[in-house]
Amino acid sequence: MERRASGTLNAAAEAARRVVQVARPAFKLGFLTGQELEWLPAAMRILGDQLPNIDITVSSNYSPDLADALMGGKLDAAFMRRESHAIDLEFVCVVTEPLVVLMPTNHRLASRDAVDPHELQDESFINVSNIAPMLRIAIDGYLAELGLDIRPSHEVHNLTMAMSLIASTRSVALAPTYAQNYLPSTVTTRPLAGEPPTIDLVVGYHRTNKSPILQLFVSRLGELARPGRT
Repeated sequence: MERRASGTLNAAAEAARRVVQVARPAFKLGFLTGQELEWLPAAMRILGDQLPNIDITVSSNYSPDLADALMGGKLDAAFMRRESHAIDLEFVCVVTEPLVVLMPTNHRLASRDAVDPHELQDESFINVSNIAPMLRIAIDGYLAELGLDIRPSHEVHNLTMAMSLIASTRSVALAPTYAQNYLPSTVTTRPLAGEPPTIDLVVGYHRTNKSPILQLFVSRLGELARPGRT
């Protein structure tokens, strides 16, 4: 009889634990690949007092894929670009980043305090592929506005590929300032002279998502702002 009672109690305790685990709300957060280093700790800070009570999953991907995941309910929020095809998403701008010039550390333009964009005309140029459409639009629009007919020698899907090609082919590229967090010793950056192009990093979420954790997260996004950011 004691064994039977003990087994019943154990089963009840296990069932109670499962109920508690199921009851914990989940929050699924996505990041544009390369942005986790800075923005994941910041996101955890603004969720701080809720962390013991929720289950958080984190993933990284290209921005269009993050948009698709948000629209499909696979993510609650994502640090991403303002994707034009994602008509059901709301966006809150976190930071507006100027683009800078990436080049080999011993490149002739590395001696400049700032690079005149017209000096890029005759350089081997690496552009981002259409897998990052909003960044590609920003770069192409900037070059066209200046009347520069720069055709890329290579197109890359991500920053790692860009860094490798810059060093091995002595090419130049334009990238958001966050790229400076990932520079190998063989690659450096310089600002663009004049008014540089910019691109927004936003937090996106589906407008019909009524998650209380999401609503709290969005309400605290203003806490991510820091002096020196635009």
